[in-house]
Amino acid sequence: MDIITHTHDIHSHDHHLHEHHLVKREKPRFDILFPLRRWVDGFQIHNRQIAHFICQVIPCCCPFERDINLFGHTYHIPPLCKLNPFYDEFVGLRFRSLSYLADVCLEDITKYIC
Repeated sequence: MDIITHTHDIHSHDHHLHEHHLVKREKPRFDILFPLRRWVDGFQIHNRQIAHFICQVIPCCCPFERDINLFGHTYHIPPLCKLNPFYDEFVGLRFRSLSYLADVCLEDITKYIC
């Protein structure tokens, strides 16, 4: 049976330590919208009418994304909704509303799905 031993080169260890100190750390950025994002993320759905309202107001897909045919060429307009600073929070809120309607209220939610 062969014995495997780990040899440690002092110089390679020193090199590794020096590389570790050269890593730049990003400064924490101030996010003025964080309290509002946290509030939307923490909003719990406990009302059927509110859940329906949210599903009607927040679209299932970006209404701006589309293909436009102009003079024989097709141009694609990308989804601009991701420019909204609350995009992820609104998508999560809509998902929680759909889940509430389907799981708690036992309603058919197919009219809200694209």
